[in-house]
Amino acid sequence: MTLAPEATMERLDRVLAAAFGELSRSRLQALVREGQVLCDGAVVLDPSRKVGPGALLEVAVPEAAPAEPQGEAMALVIPYEDEDLIVIDKPAGLVVHPGAGHETGTLVNALVAHCGESLSGIGGVRRPGIVHRLDKDTSGLLVVAKNDRAHQRLSAQFADHGRSGDLERAYLAFVWGMPEPRTGTITANLARSHKNREKIAVVREGEGRHAVTHYRVEAQPDADGIVTLLRCVLETGRTHQIRVHLSHRGHPLLGDDTYGGALKTKAVKLEEAARAALLALGRQALHATLLGFNHPRTGEKLRFESPLPPDLAALLSALSRKSG
Repeated sequence: MTLAPEATMERLDRVLAAAFGELSRSRLQALVREGQVLCDGAVVLDPSRKVGPGALLEVAVPEAAPAEPQGEAMALVIPYEDEDLIVIDKPAGLVVHPGAGHETGTLVNALVAHCGESLSGIGGVRRPGIVHRLDKDTSGLLVVAKNDRAHQRLSAQFADHGRSGDLERAYLAFVWGMPEPRTGTITANLARSHKNREKIAVVREGEGRHAVTHYRVEAQPDADGIVTLLRCVLETGRTHQIRVHLSHRGHPLLGDDTYGGALKTKAVKLEEAARAALLALGRQALHATLLGFNHPRTGEKLRFESPLPPDLAALLSALSRKSG
C-alpha cells in the first residue's frame, strides 16, 4: 500500500491498524518486530516509527501457526456459527480453557477440532479467541471469536460491561431463601480471598474490583419458600461474581460447594423428591440463559436464549412438586 500525498505523519502501527482491520493492533506490532513489514523497501522494526505521504508499505502475514492446544472431537450444542464467531451452549462439567489439571478435554480443544481451517488465528496462532468464560460447573451460553478482528471487537463489548447497551447477559440461579427486596441490585467489590486464593471474597470500597449484579425473583417453586429461582443480570463480569454476591447477601446458590455452606444441612428442609434432585445435581445451580451482543463485522444485534438444561429442569420440577 502507498500512503496518499495528503496523508499526515503517523505511527506505523496506527497506519497499519487502519488499513488491516482484520488484524489486531498487537498482532500488527508483533509483525513489525518480527521483520515482516517494509517501508520503501527497507525492513522496519519499530512500530512507533512515523511514516508519511507517499510511503510504500509492504506487510507479509505468515500463515497462522498450528493450534497450541490439540483438537479433540466432542459433541457441541451450537446455536449459531459463521466465519467470525461461534456461540456455544456449554454443558456443566466442561472446562473452557486448558490449564493446570485440565490440559485436555476442554472447550478450546473441542473448538480447535470443530472449527479447523475456519480459524484464521488469534495473534498468529490458529486457535479460538476466548472472549469470556463460564465456570466449569456453570452451564449456558458463551461466544468465541474465530479471528483477530472478531476477538478484538467482541472483547471491547465485554470490557464495556454492557454500559453502551450492546451486551446482554442474564443467568438463572436457584438460591436458598427469598431475597428482600425481590428485585434489587448488589454492589460489592470483589478480590481474591487472602485466606484461600482459590476463592473470591467481598472486600471494602476502594479495594478489589467494582462489581454489580442486578436480580429479580423469577419463581418461588416450593410452597415453603425454602428455594427461589432468580434471574441475574450482570453489569460487570468478575470471576464467580453471581455466586459470591448472592452468598454475601445470605442467599447462596444451591449445590455450590465453594460458597454455599453445608449442603446436607440445608437439603434436609426440602421434600424427598427435591432433596434427591439436589443431591444428584453435583454442581452449582447456575445457568447462563441469555447472551446478546453486536456482530463484530456487521454490527447486527445477535441475541440467544437457552432454557434450563435437563438437570436444572428436573430440580425445578422436583421443587414444584407438592407432597402427597
